[in-house]
Order: sequence, then structure tokens, then C-alpha cells
Amino acid sequence: MKRRELDGCPITGALQMLGDKWTMLIVRELLAGPKRTMELLNGLFPISSRTLVGRLRDMEKDGLVERTDFGGNPPHIEYALTERGMLLLPLLESLRQLGLALKCNSCEDRRERLGAYCEPCPNQPPFTPQRREKDDSIVLL
Repeated sequence: MKRRELDGCPITGALQMLGDKWTMLIVRELLAGPKRTMELLNGLFPISSRTLVGRLRDMEKDGLVERTDFGGNPPHIEYALTERGMLLLPLLESLRQLGLALKCNSCEDRRERLGAYCEPCPNQPPFTPQRREKDDSIVLL
């Protein structure tokens, strides 16, 4: 893990780790379980692939996500939250509550625009995060 410089305050260090708006949105997308890069791109519109890959690399260095390379052609890579990354879930819920309190958006706004609630939404049916096992299947052509 990188030690955060600046003024040495834990708040400053945490804010440096969170980086930008995309970090918490990536956490939101990974809440239900591992996802491939393209699944993350689709769920995080309008993020660019360059920005997404950069944030994922930073989050991996910070121990927030783990990257699993299943190999293959094209490459099959998945990202999942680590235990350390799961520590951000209360912050994610606090941000949702703040957004509602400030009347930024409502959960219904997202459902109308995208056809579904986001993963941590209390309107979403209950889910259980699951990790995918390594795919050892053989593809016959």
C-alpha cells in the first residue's frame, strides 16, 4: 500500500485513495460480485476505457480490488472487491443518503433512465455477492 503524503491526516489519505468520482462508482458496480472490464464500461457510461483501466490499476495497487486473469484469447480478466474494498460500502450508502437528502437525484430517476436501480439501492431485490471460480472449460470450434 502507498503511504499518503500531503499533511498526514487520515481524511487526506482516504481522499487521495478515493481519487475521483469513478472510484466509488466502480465500487458500486462491483458490489454484486466480480465483473469483466466491458461489464464495468457498460455500467459506468460515460467513462472512457482509458480512465476505467487507470482507476482499476490504482485501486488494485491500493488493495481495494483484485484482478484475476483467466487467460485466453481474447483475454478474460475480472475485477472484484477485496475485504479492504468492502470497507467502502458504508461510505457508498452515506453518499446515497446524502444525494437523496440534497435532492440531487432519486433512485427512481436512475430506474427511469437506465431501466434498473444501482446495486446498493434498497429498492433493488436482495442479492448475495459471489465470487466466480476459475473457468477451466474447453471451447471446441
